[in-house]
Amino acid sequence: MRYMLLIYADEAVYETQSKEEQAAEYQEYAAFGEKAAQRGLAPQGEALQPVATATTVRVRGGKTLTTDGPFAETKEQLGGYYILNCKDLDEAIAMAALIPGARYGSIEIRPIMEFGE
Repeated sequence: MRYMLLIYADEAVYETQSKEEQAAEYQEYAAFGEKAAQRGLAPQGEALQPVATATTVRVRGGKTLTTDGPFAETKEQLGGYYILNCKDLDEAIAMAALIPGARYGSIEIRPIMEFGE
């Protein structure tokens, strides 16, 4: 089953890191991707631009409304994601615990709906 692992963290943490600390963390993310690939989990994933670059779209009464920024104000923002093909939720949980952002943020695991099966 495919699972999406959503990485939430406080963007302010990144702002306090040195360039060296940021580079080290990016290397940890690359290592996670390699580990997932070695386990045959067919990893896909991307990092997202900061929440200040977000645009929220709503359609109300047939009119498209846009708002700069995210839909909700929260302490943690969605910073990226992985999609892994895990055998079960237990394996997805074990992999989520290996994502560097889990140390200071949270990882939300969502099963992906498979249509037409």
